[in-house]
Order: sequence, then structure tokens, then C-alpha cells
Amino acid sequence: MQVFHHIHSLREALAADRLAGKRIGFVPTMGNLHNAHIELVKIARQHCDVVVTSIFVNPLQFGLNEDWDKYPRTLAADSLKLEAVNCDYLFCPDEKEIYPNGMAEQTRVIVPSMTDVLCGASRPGHFEGVTTVVTKLFNIVQPDAAVFGIKDFQQLAVIRRMVEDLCLPVKIIAGDIVREADGLAMSSRNGFITADERPRVAQLNRALNLVRDAIIAGRSDFSALEANAKEQIAEAGFKVDYFSICNSRTLEPAAHDDREITVLGAMFTSGARLIDNVSLVLN
Repeated sequence: MQVFHHIHSLREALAADRLAGKRIGFVPTMGNLHNAHIELVKIARQHCDVVVTSIFVNPLQFGLNEDWDKYPRTLAADSLKLEAVNCDYLFCPDEKEIYPNGMAEQTRVIVPSMTDVLCGASRPGHFEGVTTVVTKLFNIVQPDAAVFGIKDFQQLAVIRRMVEDLCLPVKIIAGDIVREADGLAMSSRNGFITADERPRVAQLNRALNLVRDAIIAGRSDFSALEANAKEQIAEAGFKVDYFSICNSRTLEPAAHDDREITVLGAMFTSGARLIDNVSLVLN
């Protein structure tokens, strides 16, 4: 695996690959890689000849009082994991490489829909930081396909909309959620969960599954289902950020006649904010 810290050298390598007719796959990450990230790399390999993974802890998507400074940086361990699955190129730029004129002067990419609800409501400016850096990374790598995890369902929806709106020639591929044995979705922030909290954090996933099963069974009292789920999470000792039953395509509150529904939840532990979701299609 070749490691690149600068845009120009990565572009030179990729130009040679394109000249040879190879398809480029891309997996953008913030590092601290776990099995879910590795699965995304494997998916990229299935679809493309060359796989690029980026590691960049993007300060533009972190708000005030968020955990940018304590976000785990584990580059040596991450590199070994990527080498083990035959990633071709690792791009790990510093902040100056990505934001040469400083973040305050950075041109921004804004998706006006789906970004001020759910995670966007509790993290103002977050998705602007995401769409800006992903656009920059797409321009640097110029991939044929890019792979994102479904755990960040809202992020995936926003990026798909951005790609459509900006006519970017990138195929967006979704990778399924990878879970621990108890159902907890794998996340780089799981390392902030305390030993006391760990047996209880799967309540978020249990609440999502209970609501999904209730909807499949015919319940359409969505507000009551949401309220009950919030109570269950609070009783487990966690603060609820949101718990919402949404239209899978628009992320607006689901209507009774919607057939494609995603149930999304977020909660706070003492040191982490965890998100999860489940989707269903009704006949």
C-alpha cells in the first residue's frame, strides 16, 4: 500500500491508473478504523480495480464543544488494517493540505434539504462541513465509485443528493451496518463508552427494532411509537437526542401511506453520541 500526504502525488499515481483503464474506488474516513470501515474497503474492491482510502479528521464538521480534539488518531494501526485487505492507496493529508487558505476562507458546499433535521438539528453546520470536505476529496481522487456506511443514514442521503445536484460522476455505494454481538452499531466513538454503560447501550438498537416490528405489524401511530422508544432509552440511563420515523428518501416525518420508512435514533452516553437506524419497505 502506498501512502500519500500531498494532493499532487496522489493525483499523479491515479492518473497513471486511469491511463491504464482502471476503475477507481474511494472510501473516505476519519480514521480509528474498525471492522465496519474495513467492510467498506472490501466493497470498494468488489466494484473497482484500485481502492483509495482517506484518513482526515475534518475540523470543519465538528461544532463547538464537540470532540475534534479527542477524536482518536490511530494512523499506524489503521495502516496495518488497510494493508491486510489490500488497499492500494492511503491518503492522509494534514489540515493545511485540505484547507490551504484556512477554514474561515474556505468555499463551502451547502445542501439545502435534509441537513437541518435529525443530526443537523443538534449539530449546526455539521453537514456543511461534511459536504464541503467530501466534495474536495471527490475532486482530489476523482473516483468512479465511493462507498459510505448506512449507519450514517442521513449523511448518505445528503451526499447522494449533493452528487445528484452537482452532476458529479461518482457512483455512491452503501455499505450495510456492521454490529457487535448485542446489536450495537460499530463506531469510532464506541471507545468512549464506559464499562458501566456498555451493557445498556444496545437499548438504542432494541428500541429501533421494536418500532420497526410494530410498523410492520400494522401500527401507524408514529408519534406514540417514538415517545415510547424515547422513554425506553431514558429508562436505560441515556439522554435522547432524537428518535424519528421518517420517509427513507426525504427524511421528512413519515406519513401513514409511506411505503419506504427509516427509523433513526441518536442518544448520548457520558462521553459519546451514538446513532443508529433501521429501514423497512411495506407492501
